Amino acid sequence: MLTYLLRRVLYAIPILIGVNLVTFALFFLINTPDGMARSILGDKRVDQAMIDQWKAERGYHLPRIWNGDAQGTARLTETIFWKKCMPLFAMEFGRSDLDNHDVGEAIAARIGPSLNITLPMFLISLVVNVVLAMLVAFHRGTYIDLAGLVLCVLLMSISVLFYIIGGQFVFAKVLHLFPISGYDAGWGSLKFVLMPIVIGFLSSLGGNVRYDRTVFLEEINKDYVRTARAKGLPERAVLFRHALKNAMIPILTSVVVTIPFLIMGNLLLENFFAIPGLGSYVIDAIQKQDFAVVRAMVYLGSVLYIGGLLLVDVSYTLVDPRVRLG
Repeated sequence: MLTYLLRRVLYAIPILIGVNLVTFALFFLINTPDGMARSILGDKRVDQAMIDQWKAERGYHLPRIWNGDAQGTARLTETIFWKKCMPLFAMEFGRSDLDNHDVGEAIAARIGPSLNITLPMFLISLVVNVVLAMLVAFHRGTYIDLAGLVLCVLLMSISVLFYIIGGQFVFAKVLHLFPISGYDAGWGSLKFVLMPIVIGFLSSLGGNVRYDRTVFLEEINKDYVRTARAKGLPERAVLFRHALKNAMIPILTSVVVTIPFLIMGNLLLENFFAIPGLGSYVIDAIQKQDFAVVRAMVYLGSVLYIGGLLLVDVSYTLVDPRVRLG
């Protein structure tokens, strides 16, 4: 297994280089260093000297990807890409283009508020989704199954924005049960994160239950389940003792791969409820064209995604002893 994991990590290096190149290219197709300076300094009150000074302070005065001198000697290390993107491989995120704050420190400070929303939402969804999916699968073909499917489709058809705006209006403005937005440290954050957690859970409930139900029904119709029924086992024992274990493999795939992304937060919920997490950090950086933050968050998301895929592979070996990584 160690050899397999090492090989996957080595495969990830060119992928991460490609992600950095694509992010870099896309950003500079949209904007230029001069345009970034004007946007941050202010279009109407800036002259070329101020722009040049800003670029020199941030390192954007260098060539973008390739630096060739008069003698034809190419120096890749003296480029914006090398100075800005390559340190990311050492998890050095640099400083913000907007106000020069340390991006790594900002990420570390914002992980907590993001996890306060995503972690409880993930745990509640995991338990409730599997229980409800097993319930409707156990009562397949009955009115309980039909009602569950109708409810799932209904929940899937409603936009998450409806949950957010409706929740803020009903529970915050009308009933005054929760604050509309904001955040506080420690246990004081509980009143601010409860409504985002519930809204995030409800908005994903329909799709997750429907997917898990499909997985359970597929397992129920397999030969080993028919054999268990033929031996006289009750339907409850067939479902819980036999089908559940094998159905957990595809469910595990969708669950484990999302675990690293809990750190990244939820963009919509954090933005609408003013939670100072990584989701709102990304939104603010995009709106203000803070390339340093966008670059760091895209790279971090790529690393977490690759880590999630590795977790899926390892979790297969724990759930199914027939799986071997080689």
